[in-house]
Amino acid sequence: MNSRDDPSGLVLSIAAVERDTGIGKDTLRVWERRYGFPVPGRDAHGERAYPIAQVEKLRLIKRLMDQGHRPGRIVAQSMEALQHLSRGEASLQSSDEAGILHPRSDLMAYIVMLQTQDHQGLQRELLKTLSQDGLQRFVTDVVAPLTAMVGDTWARGDLAVHEEHLYTECVMTLMRQAILALPKPANGGEPSVLLTTFPQEAHGLGLLMVESLLTLQGCRCVSLGTQTPVRDIAQAAMAHRADVVALSFSANMKPNPVVDGLTELNLLLPASSQIWVGGQASALRRRQIERVVVLHDLNSITDAVNHWRRHKAASVHAAT
Repeated sequence: MNSRDDPSGLVLSIAAVERDTGIGKDTLRVWERRYGFPVPGRDAHGERAYPIAQVEKLRLIKRLMDQGHRPGRIVAQSMEALQHLSRGEASLQSSDEAGILHPRSDLMAYIVMLQTQDHQGLQRELLKTLSQDGLQRFVTDVVAPLTAMVGDTWARGDLAVHEEHLYTECVMTLMRQAILALPKPANGGEPSVLLTTFPQEAHGLGLLMVESLLTLQGCRCVSLGTQTPVRDIAQAAMAHRADVVALSFSANMKPNPVVDGLTELNLLLPASSQIWVGGQASALRRRQIERVVVLHDLNSITDAVNHWRRHKAASVHAAT
């Protein structure tokens, strides 16, 4: 860090920041990717180096978290706003106004099972819910909000990495089994969808949620899993005669790889193919990209499939 960022020129290592603030190293790295703060420099060895001014803000954030504030609402706020909040002189935008849902108390039981290492209990209760509610409601009403809760709990340091991984593996196993149990869609009449992520995106849970809902809509889905190079995506789409390429982007994805990858994919795919994208990546909200349909939430999947059906029917009618 240079003096322009911190006039004192003093910096702390990530280990020193962890000791000073009580915020774990993993949490600091997650905040850096997810919220854009802190913004460390690098020392002579390439290690993260945090200016004192940022450490002061991190201390204040930790105090506010201890008072019950969620990191997603305060980490990106200015120091001035946080100081006002700590003195009780102002309140941040409510979570409903910010588009953030309050944590659901009925889902806390799953979090407790993760925290107490009750692996069998977690599997049993999730399977029970899936069996009772069906795959559609299981994905939209349980997995989607619960995944957000798991992420927030981990970002606060209240879940370990291995506990988050256990949750992800458990949910993905159940959804894969449920997809396999669904009736096979009839040939013709419904879109063929190729699902994957770009090489920089390793998160596959969102992709599997989309595959679940598309399969319920009668789509013929082919999943390549995560981290497929763009040219290979295009080759696979043509090999499988995919009508749609569906891509998932987590909040960790930086804008440039998203925009550059979609632009390249547009050039490689035949004109008849559509690209559907969804997730929390900021690039999906910043600009429109030609021929790319942004699915803003899981409920948008039904609208996208119905729109494809109408377009297909109109094309067939025009051809006859």
